[in-house]
Amino acid sequence: MLRPGCCRLQGDPRFRSGAIFPRPLARFIASLLLGFNLTVHGSPPEHAALATVHPIASRIAARVMQDGGNAVDAAVAAGFALGVVDGENSGIGGGCFLLIRTPRGKVIAIDGRETAPARAARDMFVRNGRVDPRLSQTGPLAVGTPGALAAYAYAAKHFGRLGLKKLLEAPAMVAEHGFPIQRTYAERLLEEVRAVEADPGSRQILLNGSGRPWATGEVLLQPDLAASYRSIANQGEAWFYRGPYSRAVGDWMSSHGGVLRGDDFSRYRVQLREPIRTTYRGYEILGFPPPSSGGVHVGQILNILESVDLRSKGRNSAEFMHWVTEAMKLAFADRAFWLGDPDFARVPRGLVSKRYAADLASRIRPDRSGVVAGHGVPENSDREWFGKHTTHFSTADALGNWVACTATINTTFGAKVIVPGTGIVLNNEMDDFAAAAGVTNFFGLVGGDANAVAPGKRPLSSMSPTLVLRDGKPVLSVGAAGGPTIISQTLLAILGVVDFQMSVEATLAAPRFHHQWRPDELLIERSAGSDVIAKLRALGHSVRELDSLGACQAVGLHPDGRFAAAHDPRVEGKAVSW
Repeated sequence: MLRPGCCRLQGDPRFRSGAIFPRPLARFIASLLLGFNLTVHGSPPEHAALATVHPIASRIAARVMQDGGNAVDAAVAAGFALGVVDGENSGIGGGCFLLIRTPRGKVIAIDGRETAPARAARDMFVRNGRVDPRLSQTGPLAVGTPGALAAYAYAAKHFGRLGLKKLLEAPAMVAEHGFPIQRTYAERLLEEVRAVEADPGSRQILLNGSGRPWATGEVLLQPDLAASYRSIANQGEAWFYRGPYSRAVGDWMSSHGGVLRGDDFSRYRVQLREPIRTTYRGYEILGFPPPSSGGVHVGQILNILESVDLRSKGRNSAEFMHWVTEAMKLAFADRAFWLGDPDFARVPRGLVSKRYAADLASRIRPDRSGVVAGHGVPENSDREWFGKHTTHFSTADALGNWVACTATINTTFGAKVIVPGTGIVLNNEMDDFAAAAGVTNFFGLVGGDANAVAPGKRPLSSMSPTLVLRDGKPVLSVGAAGGPTIISQTLLAILGVVDFQMSVEATLAAPRFHHQWRPDELLIERSAGSDVIAKLRALGHSVRELDSLGACQAVGLHPDGRFAAAHDPRVEGKAVSW
């Protein structure tokens, strides 16, 4: 635990002899970890709530609302902060989906997903007739044009109160003066150390002077990232998309065999999408549309299960898990065939129809795991289409602003590329395309022509920021991290709140499970219990047990109308509500 006035700064050459933080800086960092007692301008809103995967990000978001910001400002500030303290998962070198509901009831879906560079080609990861997965997962070819900053800037400008410059202040200060590394960050860094060693920009920041990865509790300084944040604060997003940063990335890519260029940055634009609206047991479910697969398939699975009395089976029973698993398999089979960027692929609206769901539900055997041979064919699929490692955070305020945001650079530390002098970890989202029909990506997901690589195209995503309404009023903001398990985590959180009337804390703590059709394997947390797991095996499921599955964050309401915020107990996050 940090204590004011006695915090050793490790890693920076200026302080290698065991120097001590200046007292004001120590107080600043300690306050972010332990509270928010620094100078606050204005009174906090009467009621607000937020949840992120890191205490510092949550404290910064809370302080933003104390300084007169709303839930949108808090979400954007949290996104910038997580790019500092949770940089293995997200940052402005990646993308995000933002789902916002305004006090007047308008719902906005801001698509900040990465795009394939103009010089990308469908067979760019094929060598000697075979897909080389290393090319789409690590190094220069793996990087798509980042969209997170554009999405954050759009949200702050149109729906926030404070402006981008204000929202970058605290994250830049943490990047400059450092933060103590959490256990999960250190563990993931150790797992990726060989890839990090191979990139000079990553090596300079993520390894210490002895060439080893930073350990738990050591303080990581990121002065280049702080300088980048301050350049954005002073010059706006143009510095990133049409200025020094885009030129630096383009030059680096040109000399390292990449296809991303400065003109890809200058062409990037956020897309405003129409949210997916479905219903479930009297609740309205607002999901993110394609290129997210999450909104489609969370809605689809809920539709399949709506005719089943889940509550009578019990949340932690084998019967409940069997029904949900069978519905997951059907939905993920459809995902593999139909889903892609709606600006390039025809994604049928019928995937979320009640009639199609009823047909799928009729195929589920209550007493046996079924074989799903392939995708279904929803009604009007020939003419009715949708219009053209990760982190989630949720915020809400008493004014009526509710935000669900999921952000990512894809796998741990993305492409393991940091262009020297920038401090910004670049994504490896090109791996979310289907490199070839039937070939799996890092997460074992199968894709088809709808998700093939094409210039300017957005890769399919499992990110599932979701808002749940009752009688027209928001009652839940939820989303998750963890590749394709994002969909199942978000689904299970909704089922817990709606079917079993669980609190947000309880629904996030309940045992999780996941099935994505291919491979034909049910992942389940050991906390489900040996009896339940044995019953699932007896039903014919091929079960693989895990200690932990995913990370989900949520904001909801207590029965008396007060906000309830919950972070996933599997990670070292922080939920704040008042």
